[in-house]
Amino acid sequence: MFARYVAATVATALLILQGCSTRPNAAKSHNDRHAAPDFALKDAEGKTVRLSEYKGKVVLLDFWATSCGPCRVEIPWFVEMERNKKDKGFEVLGVSLDDSGWEDVKPFLAEMKVNYRVVIGDDATTKAYGGVEAIPTTLLIDKQGRIASIHVGLGARKAFEDGVDELLREGDTPFKTGNGAVPAGFVAVK
Repeated sequence: MFARYVAATVATALLILQGCSTRPNAAKSHNDRHAAPDFALKDAEGKTVRLSEYKGKVVLLDFWATSCGPCRVEIPWFVEMERNKKDKGFEVLGVSLDDSGWEDVKPFLAEMKVNYRVVIGDDATTKAYGGVEAIPTTLLIDKQGRIASIHVGLGARKAFEDGVDELLREGDTPFKTGNGAVPAGFVAVK
């Protein structure tokens, strides 16, 4: 009985930690990038936001929720990146997966001083992205609107910054850092 309890506890802990992991997920090499699925979702002001409106910019697309601890760690990084890189052709777009909608999300955005657009996601959007298995799930999208990388779980700040900087510098060249390496926390799939 005790052994079963311990096994169940360990299995539950592993499932919870999966959302907090730093494991990379299927990132795309330059030649294998596919268009990011477009969506039309409402922002806090009720305006429709389409991902396709961001074509020509590098986009960090972040699927998150107010109850997500790792999201609370990453969001301030994204706020700073938005502030420092917006004039260079970069945008952060948050997709909240909170079931309660704006009731919980608006106070959270104010508390975190979020300076980028946030929309409320739906099942169709997460399905279009292959199902969002854990949060945060963060995608870097190149200027052509193609998915350059996907990161599941708590990421490394430097990996996000390096990835964004490379996409801003090189546009549609292969997703690598200046020394030819894929940024830490991401995997290039050939």
